Amino acid sequence: ASFPLLCYRSSLIFGLLLLASFTQPSTITQPNFVLLLADDLGIGDVGCYGNDTIRTPNIDRLAKEGVKLTQHIAAAPLCTPSRAAFLTGRYPLRSGMDAINDYRVIFWNAGSGGLPPNETTFAKILQHKGYSTGLIGKWHQGVNCESRNDHCHHPLKHGFDYFYGMPFTLISDCQPTETPEMDRGFRRKLCLSTQMIGLITLTAVLGRLTGLISVHWKTLTCLAGFSLLFFISWFSSYGFVRYWNCIMMRNYEITEQPMVTDRTTSLILRESISFIERNKHKPFLLFLSFLHSHTPLLTTEKFLGRSRHGLYGDNVEEMDWMVSQVLDAIDKEGLKDTTLVYFASDHGGWLERREGERQLGGWNGIYKGGKAMGGWEGGIRVPGIFRWPGVLPAGTVIDEPTSLMDIYPTVVHLAGGAVPQDRVLDGRDLLPLLRGAAAHSEHEFLFHYCGVHLHAARWHQKDTGAVWKAHYVTPIFSPPGAGACYDRGFCPCFGEGVIHHEPPLLFELLQDPSEAKPLSADTEPLFDTVIRKIGQAIEEHRRTLTPVPEQLSVSNAVWKPWLQPCCGTFPFCWCDKEGDN
Repeated sequence: ASFPLLCYRSSLIFGLLLLASFTQPSTITQPNFVLLLADDLGIGDVGCYGNDTIRTPNIDRLAKEGVKLTQHIAAAPLCTPSRAAFLTGRYPLRSGMDAINDYRVIFWNAGSGGLPPNETTFAKILQHKGYSTGLIGKWHQGVNCESRNDHCHHPLKHGFDYFYGMPFTLISDCQPTETPEMDRGFRRKLCLSTQMIGLITLTAVLGRLTGLISVHWKTLTCLAGFSLLFFISWFSSYGFVRYWNCIMMRNYEITEQPMVTDRTTSLILRESISFIERNKHKPFLLFLSFLHSHTPLLTTEKFLGRSRHGLYGDNVEEMDWMVSQVLDAIDKEGLKDTTLVYFASDHGGWLERREGERQLGGWNGIYKGGKAMGGWEGGIRVPGIFRWPGVLPAGTVIDEPTSLMDIYPTVVHLAGGAVPQDRVLDGRDLLPLLRGAAAHSEHEFLFHYCGVHLHAARWHQKDTGAVWKAHYVTPIFSPPGAGACYDRGFCPCFGEGVIHHEPPLLFELLQDPSEAKPLSADTEPLFDTVIRKIGQAIEEHRRTLTPVPEQLSVSNAVWKPWLQPCCGTFPFCWCDKEGDN
């Protein structure tokens, strides 16, 4: 009788151990993390999210082998604040990385604003847990504070051991053949003002010479001096955007100023694969922050003309190929089963970005709005895909509200770290939801800001599964009914370009994901209850906010020559160290 009992006990122990291996993620201690973040990619641009004309087989493969999130929400509809929230797990206004004015992103490498040194990124926590941490690609969180080389906002000061890429963001000014993009409207006004002042000065001089007007030469000299100073004051910055903003760095060293765009894609890919190869014997975090698919849509010749959507489609398909190269590197080093791969976009596609008949921005599928619109789904609902073979169930689709801010606690938890206890954290650990251990997201409410202005909020009513969304402010589309702010280039957050709604516009997103038919007290019996519940949540949320320095204030945003990163003797900033190699 003892032998069968012994067999039974052995079988029971073996079964429990086998069960534990499927239920405990700690069986793989400190997995590697490869975080892939696209730039300006619309949720409608990806095959596994419904696009059947742009080919993204490798991103689609990630979804097939992992978990796809259908309500993955960015904390902001623009690069700088969204990425600040991603890195810190906190709404960007908590760190001062959202704007009260129209300067809603970092505008210059030589600005003084940026991710504050007292913010703790997930990279810094993983660094302390023994991870090798690398950022390849776009940063856009500032560089210096008080001097050219203090690097207070630099990636290496925020937990990354290695950085290669752009401290700024890719813009059309980086491509000499493209129409300048940065602050285009303001630049036109400055140019026109300069011409007017110059015309007045010239007219006054001619009038004095012909005797038509009586003006002292001293006055004319002062007027001419003012004209020259005014021109220099703005042309010294806007006239050299390519040299000031379009630079590449390796750690603290500038390698290209200005960047050589023809080789940027190959260098970023090379650096990403090299980082994986160098760190394959220890846990690592690779944050590959793509320059794709932001204008000017740098695309190598191999991919030009391949898609059915012009240059934008070519660019997205090239990014998908880059994803395949990174995944192949992971497989080659035997790291597939010990690496969590994540793919997302920082916010929705830029609907208004076009040159003539060329559409240079993305597509947001069935969702209204796009980049820069803080409330509408098209500006903030993005792809969200996780793959970790053997731990996350393959082919899973989760239709629960999640946030880019959730990456912070999820990564920190899996690395064996602890999130900071001295500040409010808005992200939630996604692992229970991803693995099927939890049926619902931990987010009951999510708040949607445009700058520091609250435009909308959603309530996930867990007992019924409903997802209610109330809009308090929406942009005025121009021309009317166009679905975007084509006359402006960007939709504003405040002022004459928005409408305030009282009562708020209310939608139930599971029934109306396109936000086409607002509900009312006449059509929805729960209207008053839902609006009251969301209103109470907003008040509670606002009580958790504390005043912090505004990193995107006008004084921080303007170009400061003493903060300009320079690989020569300022203002003679030029180098090509990659070409020298």
